[in-house]
Amino acid sequence: MPLSLFRPVRFIHLRQRLQQDLLGSLLILMSSLAFADLPTMEAPSRGEGTGLIETIKNYAYDGGILLGLLIALLAFLGVAWHSLTVYADVQNQRKTWKDLGAVVGVGALLVVVIIWFLTKAAAIL
Repeated sequence: MPLSLFRPVRFIHLRQRLQQDLLGSLLILMSSLAFADLPTMEAPSRGEGTGLIETIKNYAYDGGILLGLLIALLAFLGVAWHSLTVYADVQNQRKTWKDLGAVVGVGALLVVVIIWFLTKAAAIL
């Protein structure tokens, strides 16, 4: 018989293995006690509808409204950025205050018209 079978059991290794097993089983048991619920999805603004297709259409409507808001935001930011660059040119005496007034006036009118068109488009959806 080989001598490895008659080697004495090392209690230190056995105790470490037992501690690891105990710790692992405690972690498994403790993790099963946490019952966290996922948040529920909100219904679309026009309601869930009577079927799946109508619910998808209502979510698409909300997506279209969000896209319109993003377009209006980009238009406003574009006008603001251009107005700031013209203001910088006025400060550097490359443009006049009339140029800045024209840019701000036309930009404000442009943003109002874009918001008006988006409102009309939302009514069509």
